Amino acid sequence: MREPVNRTILLFDIERFSRRDDVVQAVLRRTFHKIVDQTLEAAGVEATQQYREDRGDGLIVLLSGDVAKTVLLRSLLTTTPELLHEHNLLASDSAQMRLRIVLAAGEVAHDPHAGTTGGLVGHDLNQACRLLDADVLRSALAERRDEHCVLAVSAPVYEGVVRHGHRGVRPELFRRADVTVKDGVLPAWIHRGAAPGGASGGEGEAARDSVTTATDATDGASVETASGPAEAPAPGGGPAPAEAPAPAEAPAPGEATAPAGGSAPAEAPQERPAGAVFHFHGAPVIHGSLVGGDQHGVSGGQVTGDVVLGGTRAEDGTADGSPS
Repeated sequence: MREPVNRTILLFDIERFSRRDDVVQAVLRRTFHKIVDQTLEAAGVEATQQYREDRGDGLIVLLSGDVAKTVLLRSLLTTTPELLHEHNLLASDSAQMRLRIVLAAGEVAHDPHAGTTGGLVGHDLNQACRLLDADVLRSALAERRDEHCVLAVSAPVYEGVVRHGHRGVRPELFRRADVTVKDGVLPAWIHRGAAPGGASGGEGEAARDSVTTATDATDGASVETASGPAEAPAPGGGPAPAEAPAPAEAPAPGEATAPAGGSAPAEAPQERPAGAVFHFHGAPVIHGSLVGGDQHGVSGGQVTGDVVLGGTRAEDGTADGSPS
């Protein structure tokens, strides 16, 4: 037997694999190995940094110590669920695939024999395999019908990596679970995922509460604004709030002055639009036609008679609208 070395232990198991027929199992295995390949590639794991042992419905992967567990965790929490989602989105009901995953660490030795495969030896590996097969992990996946996998980490991984809150690894999203094994109780931490009642669910409720509070505050502000005085309307848009009348301009020679009494209140002071603005109370026709009726300008002046815009007036007093 070779000397034991410290390895990162990564275990996978396909849920309800033995209940499928042989054809479906073969399809699942091909997809499963592709998902593991892409998960490790996303974590930057080279082929020379890993050892794999096929277990039929699962896989044992041993990684060398120079593979960062933080990067591997981020890949397991993001890349693996996304790849499973893509597969299950197109797969039939019989070919749906969900995984139980365990990430552990410890001393592992390799004891190969001629004519056989495998030969891994180590107490830490045995404990990790027991955690993968534990009822608490099976139940966690069974309860999360909308998720594609569940991840558990061993005590050394939690204490050495997870609890420190490295980027993309949030310790509050892991809950402790004590697993009873043959030689005692095995502590583990299971990722909560997006299950209702989990940490992420609580954050969602808090976010909804904050949105409700903000909405209530906004509604209150709207009511307060509505109860205040209305804004002055734009020119020609209706009566304006009363205020002191603006001084009237001196009328041009021969021009009638505006009536003194009973007039509407002057408009609220506001920036005057560029160019001339008219209030037409007759039947205006622009560009070479006659504008009949009395015309009132925004300055308060009044023009009586007919106004010709852009045309000529004949000797008989009619407007022909032709250019002068």
